[in-house]
Amino acid sequence: QVQLVESGGGLVQPGGSLRLSCAASGIFFSFYTMSWYRQLPGKQREFVASITSGASTNYADSVKGRFTISRDNAENTVYLQMNDLKPEDTFVYSCNANHPRLVGYNYWGQGTQVTVSS
Repeated sequence: QVQLVESGGGLVQPGGSLRLSCAASGIFFSFYTMSWYRQLPGKQREFVASITSGASTNYADSVKGRFTISRDNAENTVYLQMNDLKPEDTFVYSCNANHPRLVGYNYWGQGTQVTVSS
């Protein structure tokens, strides 16, 4: 059974930092491209950042220079370090695992709430 479990969300003041974690089980983690997405209730999910099995990264323009995605294949975990947070970063953040060559091998976590407010 595949599980992606996010943690690390919470309430932070503008300019603050948070580190999200996503622990994966039930997949060959090192083979997967791991991504973070974010979403408001009733709105479309938007891409935040991704990291491939070869550690190539990609970021949405809105988070470039502030967020950093990384992975630890030994721990089956992907991280999102978020610095200089802004109120417009307030979303539910979800982790995604996608196998780059196998169709249908795509999984989501349940999400973790990040609220940026003074």
